[in-house]
Amino acid sequence: MTESTGPAQTWDPVRYARNARFVADLGAPVVELLAPQPGERVLDVGCGDGALTEKLVTMGCHVVGVDRSKAQVEAARRRYLDARVMDGEQLAFRDEFDAVFTNAALHWMRDPDAVILGVWRALKSGGRFVGEFGGYGCVQKIRTALVQALRRRGIDGESAAPWYFATVEDYSARLRKGRFTVNYIALIPRPTPLPGDITGWLETFAESFTSKVSAEQRGAYIAEVREALRPELLDRQGIWVADYTRLRFSATKVP
Repeated sequence: MTESTGPAQTWDPVRYARNARFVADLGAPVVELLAPQPGERVLDVGCGDGALTEKLVTMGCHVVGVDRSKAQVEAARRRYLDARVMDGEQLAFRDEFDAVFTNAALHWMRDPDAVILGVWRALKSGGRFVGEFGGYGCVQKIRTALVQALRRRGIDGESAAPWYFATVEDYSARLRKGRFTVNYIALIPRPTPLPGDITGWLETFAESFTSKVSAEQRGAYIAEVREALRPELLDRQGIWVADYTRLRFSATKVP
């Protein structure tokens, strides 16, 4: 569920569990799409703290979870999972998994072709690649507010954006080029109620933006972004709702 993109974005398992548990909680549809069978060997790319990895294990699968974040891997290991520190763009497996699963991680990996190549190598012939990640237009309102608040400070906010949010057309073409048959792919708008104030989301997911300002200015920057988003994302019941869009897909490895 997480994949570090560089020094600007870090992953604190405690903060993640507090502000982003919905990521795993909303992962049921992609698990259903995977349709895991007992005894299958599954690779979970961007496993985060292992919440969904653990679910696959309880369904009878033999699962290896990988994540670039050492802290998140340590949290997954505390669940007694086989979790390993590994970059999703540099997977080191060959012909050993029945399925590769991923949830809410691929949009942190800026070289999708490298990911797809590594997944193809990791899968057995006929193995399936099933996942969901941020799709085109995901958190566009949040991204705009973050960029504009940096721009008002004379900082190039566009260069701070860390995400790869693919269209159906783009990702389908990449999968086919990477020797996969696309069985299903769809862009799914999914407005997502947050567990608390949007400040928690910004502190958890927007470090590539917040790191552009000094530690002394960071609180004021986040408060400014929050106020810009209030009329856009705070509903009448006082609940913050992030403007998520997901790209969900299922593909099969072509020998």
